[in-house]
Amino acid sequence: MLNSVDFSGKPFHFIGIGGIGMSALAHVLATRNLPVSGSDLRLGHITDRLEAQGAYIFNRQQAENLSFFTGQVAGAGGAAQLPQVVCSTAIGESNAEYKEALALGCQIFHRSDILAALMNERKGIAIAGTHGKTTTSSITGYLLLKAGIDPTIIIGGEVEAWSGNAYVGQSDYVVAEADESDGSLVKLSSYIGVITNIELDHPDHYSSLDQVVKIFDRFAAQCETVIGSIDCPTVQARIKPDISYSLAADSGATYIAANIREDAEGTTAEIWERGEKLGDIMVPLLGLHNLSNALAAIAVARQLGVSFADLVEHMPQFEGARRRFEHRGFYNEILFIDDYAHHPSEIKATLAAAQVQRSGVLPSRRESQVVAVFQPHRYSRASTMLDEFATAFEGADRILVTNIYSAGETNTANITGEQVEQAIAQHHANTEYYATTEAVIQSLKTSLTPGDIVIFLTAGDLNQIIPEVMSAYQSAAQLKAFQPEAALR
Repeated sequence: MLNSVDFSGKPFHFIGIGGIGMSALAHVLATRNLPVSGSDLRLGHITDRLEAQGAYIFNRQQAENLSFFTGQVAGAGGAAQLPQVVCSTAIGESNAEYKEALALGCQIFHRSDILAALMNERKGIAIAGTHGKTTTSSITGYLLLKAGIDPTIIIGGEVEAWSGNAYVGQSDYVVAEADESDGSLVKLSSYIGVITNIELDHPDHYSSLDQVVKIFDRFAAQCETVIGSIDCPTVQARIKPDISYSLAADSGATYIAANIREDAEGTTAEIWERGEKLGDIMVPLLGLHNLSNALAAIAVARQLGVSFADLVEHMPQFEGARRRFEHRGFYNEILFIDDYAHHPSEIKATLAAAQVQRSGVLPSRRESQVVAVFQPHRYSRASTMLDEFATAFEGADRILVTNIYSAGETNTANITGEQVEQAIAQHHANTEYYATTEAVIQSLKTSLTPGDIVIFLTAGDLNQIIPEVMSAYQSAAQLKAFQPEAALR
């Protein structure tokens, strides 16, 4: 199947080209001057970027898109070619373009097939794990890029260092996220595989943690070298990585971060390699989870021969990926943060980082609050992990819960956002439910005070309200320059 992906000049058509994973692959193919087209119901800066590269973008998904594309190829003086059609798991059999692709006899590939084919061309560095994939792959790609290795980078988030979610380098290395959500992880055979942690996060696809572990075990068996966090007991017990890393000084891991110091500008730690101290490094991201992600990236870079001096020089300049504790604005002494956290473990880690951030924003304001605005993501996740969500918000002083973002799921569990709020409220008194997005906006516009840190926790669309909420605190009289450098990262 993978060998049938044709990179010699045959066109590609992406159904849902604006998605973060799909657009990264389309960017790589367009950069290689391959004919690329695609459709998406929502256009934006990502599709604009692809258009600027020469991709043809449709703003509707209809059967005629495929016929139009083949006609364009023929009209250019060549024989008409059926495009290779690329889909994600989100595209169903009822999709008009998908049905037309079947009728025309087009080759149809899952996006993971394209990624696997690209990685098989070169030396793949696959970053896998339930949490931290985007940040770990971003740091890894950034460090290798700065060290002169010049890898191709394909990730599920946007990074300022390469102005998007993909970069095409000239070396033999490809750094990419490896997604376990639909089981496609097993298609990848990599030179280096990283496993950050293993938890049940997609109950729509897996019925148990054991099923998830089996997928990661198959992935590990297909990697020449496996780098894994033994701070995750499942990775330690079930995967047994070739190269390990840990934040525990007594863990015996290959790479250890010790003497850890956290402040509002980031985290500093001693890095030990095989029992020898390499030196101190500063990671400009908040939270111990991000120190762990950075340690994984250090392990990869060292495996490829990057000097520790290079890592020390470049790590502090890493600006992070979008929607990973992303600072969106600071108005009226209120800090607004956008974060992709949607799993209980991710929420705990993000709110712990927010508490560190609070110490450096306005430490003199004792009344300041960490305000968590949470949009549950997927009915299956909200239902399966309701008890875990209930206790995940210890790091917040105030919690606003909205309706559940379906992500295309049917609500077979009959779970509601109000039920999620009620479960959280059993452990946190200052919890509120809002049935509409407009109600959330109105509450936030009138209830925030100087010194607050507001974190939008969503893998859905709730972050789209951030500009409107910020505008309420952005008048000429209120707008102030934010002095702590930490809030500019």
